[in-house]
Amino acid sequence: MKKIIIIAEAGVNHNGDLTRAKRMIEKAATSGADYVKFQTFKTELGIVNNAPKAPYQLDTTSKSQSQFEMIKALELNEDQHKQLIEHCHIHNIKFLSTPFDFWSIDFLVQQKINLWKLPSGEITNLPYLRKIGSFGQEIILSTGMCTLDEVATTLDVLEQAGTPRKQISLLHCNTEYPTPMEDVNLRAMETLRTTFSDLKGVGYSDHTLGIEVPIAAVARGATIIEKHFTLDRTLPGPDHRASLEPAELTAMVKAIRNIEIALGSTKKEPTTSELKNRPIARKSIVAAKQILKGELFTEENLTVKRPGTGVSPMRWDDFIGQPATRNYQEDELIDA
Repeated sequence: MKKIIIIAEAGVNHNGDLTRAKRMIEKAATSGADYVKFQTFKTELGIVNNAPKAPYQLDTTSKSQSQFEMIKALELNEDQHKQLIEHCHIHNIKFLSTPFDFWSIDFLVQQKINLWKLPSGEITNLPYLRKIGSFGQEIILSTGMCTLDEVATTLDVLEQAGTPRKQISLLHCNTEYPTPMEDVNLRAMETLRTTFSDLKGVGYSDHTLGIEVPIAAVARGATIIEKHFTLDRTLPGPDHRASLEPAELTAMVKAIRNIEIALGSTKKEPTTSELKNRPIARKSIVAAKQILKGELFTEENLTVKRPGTGVSPMRWDDFIGQPATRNYQEDELIDA
């Protein structure tokens, strides 16, 4: 079984602070996540000055601040990105970042990034999809806000641009922060898997509160889990409220690794650990009372009791009506 990929989404929860971003890398590494993911963008290349905020952003940031101003304050420059990449190397966790414009794509190419995490908002951005698809590298694509037809169209674009479907993974996702439980719809992950069966995998990008939904997604076959985290959920900013704090991230990773092990294989057979319990928990045919040699075994003088070290009760019919070959005392195991 392939290892489930866990992406700790730092996103913009560093609030533009390099020191905080480095601490987030350290916490992600400690949690056991495979990747820590940031966001790479030049605000002026992706957002017009008067772009409105999403309702959840209005609830978590200053209402007097435009979306452009909010995002600009969260932007990291080239040198800061390079420092974060090096910090990931030092702490033995893989760096990942989502680009939001052509400049960001080119910059990440220069940093030798060869795994692309595409956000839900770019799934209808044809020039963007063609550019990333032209690299022929591995892609993880979030599908929040999407119809099945939109996903199919995007996959066609990426494939036609040069990326084989076997190198593309889809993440079921809901882009409301936090996502209400009634809108999670985990079964849609299975629809993606069956509809697009030629892909590398299907996973789940989570924006719910807590850790139970990503754990459930793993139990339902997710191959990738992405989850936002923060150093402090009370910090100002658009994504903190729907993010895990470090201890919760660690708990989620531990739970996912346990579920990963527990999923096991498709075989139904006794495991090594439980074989020793079989003779203790199962039962044998025993004498219900004293039985003399030559006396016929009956429903009255035989019974079934633990331990299971004697004749299996599945052979009950083989003994009823047959003569005892020796004397038996009550509770003595019947000979085979």
